[in-house]
Amino acid sequence: MLSRHLKQIDHIGWRHSRVSRVRTFAVQVESKQNNASDVYLEKARPYSEVPGPGKLELIRLFMPGGLFAKKPFFDAFREMGKTYGELFRFPGIFGKPEIIIDLNPSDYSVIFRNEGPLPYRRVFDTFVYHREKHRPEFFQGVDGIISTSGEKWAKMRTAVNPILMQPKNAKLYLNTLLDINNEFLERIRHIREPSTMEVPEEFHDDINRLSFEGIAGIALNTRLGLIQKNRDTVEGKEIMKSIRNFFLLFEELEIKPSIWKYVKTPKFYDMMKTLDSMTDICNKYINEALMRIEHDSEGNLTSELGKEKSVLEKLVRVDKKFAVVMALDMMIAGIDTTASTLTGILLCIAKNPDKQQKLFEELKQILPEKHSQLTTQNMQNLPYLRACIKEGIRRYPLFPGTMRRLPNDVVLSGYRIPAGTDICIGANMVMHDERYTSQPDKFMPERWLRNDQSAEALEAQITNPFLYVPFGFGPRSCMGKRIVNLELEVTLACLVRNFQIEFNYPTENAFAMKFISVPQIPLKFKFIDRGA
Repeated sequence: MLSRHLKQIDHIGWRHSRVSRVRTFAVQVESKQNNASDVYLEKARPYSEVPGPGKLELIRLFMPGGLFAKKPFFDAFREMGKTYGELFRFPGIFGKPEIIIDLNPSDYSVIFRNEGPLPYRRVFDTFVYHREKHRPEFFQGVDGIISTSGEKWAKMRTAVNPILMQPKNAKLYLNTLLDINNEFLERIRHIREPSTMEVPEEFHDDINRLSFEGIAGIALNTRLGLIQKNRDTVEGKEIMKSIRNFFLLFEELEIKPSIWKYVKTPKFYDMMKTLDSMTDICNKYINEALMRIEHDSEGNLTSELGKEKSVLEKLVRVDKKFAVVMALDMMIAGIDTTASTLTGILLCIAKNPDKQQKLFEELKQILPEKHSQLTTQNMQNLPYLRACIKEGIRRYPLFPGTMRRLPNDVVLSGYRIPAGTDICIGANMVMHDERYTSQPDKFMPERWLRNDQSAEALEAQITNPFLYVPFGFGPRSCMGKRIVNLELEVTLACLVRNFQIEFNYPTENAFAMKFISVPQIPLKFKFIDRGA
């Protein structure tokens, strides 16, 4: 059992340090509200007065012919916000709990301040069903990080944090990512049309493959060859198809009203089949990596010269089954998410040539020649690169926000919200609201530069730190955020240093929200080789 292998973790020390961090944060956060005050709670308006649609009204809104029937689900949230206000109830139907949608940034510090040392985020029921009911023989009680909560989650997260969450550890995978991105550059040169320098419209598939190859390289120290060598294999095509289906089905079963808990619907069976396919193919890759580890008792073969040991190799020392499930979670959760994020950033760069030129000039300072290599040393001073990434994520957010279920009553927007209520923190939706973000539809990396004192940059700066939480916040923030940021930095630096990037087509409605934001337009980027 995993718990036996984690006894070396001082649980009391873990709890003390985690509580200490939460208390420190609580002191630092400025808030006029004192939710610990019984008087303040008693003066708040009761939960029963929180506005929102009724259950029958909600069903009508999403049924064929309803107002939101053909709209992306999170666009419906924005429309409801106009009707019901910045904080409203989204009724729970068909076995789902009720959710509070919070579009008021003034509430966000209160929510995070009260999340406690074991932040609770609702797990996804189809995912849990697959692991506990559909495939228990495979998972054997080790559910992974993304499908657990409480003490069980905390012990697993404590084992993973030293490997994935330390910035210096993430940078150890730089050489692996550089190799993969060099292959990606060659792929672009191979597939672009010579007369136009444009890549085919299905370029999103290539970006997905780049993302998968990067995750596999870090998690398994394995090159799958999905970018070029093995891109046409049955397994390669099947895993890419399954990942796309996964997020489409996720929206239908987990976000929209669904009766699958009462009657197993065709989409539910499609989801089980999709998760089976993803699990089986990823597990094949994982088993191959484990065989290399087991036959390398001296540790000479599993990691190539100049490269870091894989996440799998490090976690095997904790628990083999846990290592397998964590590697699987990394591949399932990190492919489409990273690919969509990169796509949004590239669209921003391509449609803003002045910003791209500024980024190129910064990169040329540390990479004077096209063949110059990124290193952990020369990557330390790339503020504009990181500002472009942050602004691209703000402009095209992957999720509408994050979710918490608090252990105590709090007051949000004047209402008393009971403990145990699911609260959706719609920060990424609010980031596009001109009441809280200056010129929200404009790509302005300068808004993230602390040293830029220009009037435009100062006006555009985002002063509320809880508006930008693309990876969540606190102990429950995304465990892969260091790795994702490194992937984005390396890929964007390599592409802009080698190519002038253009996109000569409209970008309106470039993404559709299908639980995550996914591209829905042809990605015919133009890649023009730079001279030097």
